[in-house]
Amino acid sequence: MKILKYFLQFLIVLSLFIMFKIIRLKNSSFLGSCLAKIFGPLVRSKKIIEKNLKICFKKIDSKEIEKISLGMWDNIGRTFSEYVFLKDFQKKNNLIRFHGTEYLDEIKKNNKPVVFVSGHFANFELMAMQLNTYGIKFATMYRPLNNLFLDPILEYLRLKYVCPFLIKKGRSSMRELLNKIKNGYSIAMLVDQRTSEGKKVELFNFPALTTTVPAQISLRFNCKIVPLYIERLSDSNFEMTIHKPIEYKKSGNYEKDSYDLTLEINKKIEKMILKRPEQWLWLHNRWK
Repeated sequence: MKILKYFLQFLIVLSLFIMFKIIRLKNSSFLGSCLAKIFGPLVRSKKIIEKNLKICFKKIDSKEIEKISLGMWDNIGRTFSEYVFLKDFQKKNNLIRFHGTEYLDEIKKNNKPVVFVSGHFANFELMAMQLNTYGIKFATMYRPLNNLFLDPILEYLRLKYVCPFLIKKGRSSMRELLNKIKNGYSIAMLVDQRTSEGKKVELFNFPALTTTVPAQISLRFNCKIVPLYIERLSDSNFEMTIHKPIEYKKSGNYEKDSYDLTLEINKKIEKMILKRPEQWLWLHNRWK
């Protein structure tokens, strides 16, 4: 039964992708937004979104919850439609403004691996694409889709237009990740989702299971941690910012350092979420 469900999803997505290709980027972005705002609330729980928003915004009212939720679905729909046009984003520099390139220049000059961290903001795929276009040698970790028909399509698009070196999350991912670092590759990770193998680290003053992998890499290999942020300005126009590397002084206690450094990362993620809350994914049960 699950296979049939996945196949039907595959047919729907493929049909939409073909339609998007025909009507081009601007119209596709608008259509994707409309579809997501109509059907999104019907298939995903509003309770999780509301619970998450109330954790982050103590005095939020129902009107603001509705506004942020609608903005989130708008962004999700536009991001979905933009997968068909990743090639356009790769070639058209006018679609993405770029800030903080001095930090990338320093990374290239030093020729030492760093850990890039960010979350599911705006069209998050474009951050890795921009790093790759800028000539940064890196690999990115990603979680394969559950849908076995759609995952190969997404993997193909990511390998061709986003990042040529993907590390699938799984048992062997840590070994592969460490090998990449030893070979001089930086690592890019989205660190805003709940992970069962993580530690409970505060996010908006509530304990949330958070990956400590960036902190572990930083402590073990003396790598800098560089936060990334992307914001949708309008329709399919974006602004991407490379932030100053996180400054952290080791205490000599590995467990404490791992926790404290992860907490620093979460604080950066908090600020990013607060800047444009409607462009973050509130769907995940982050504080479960």
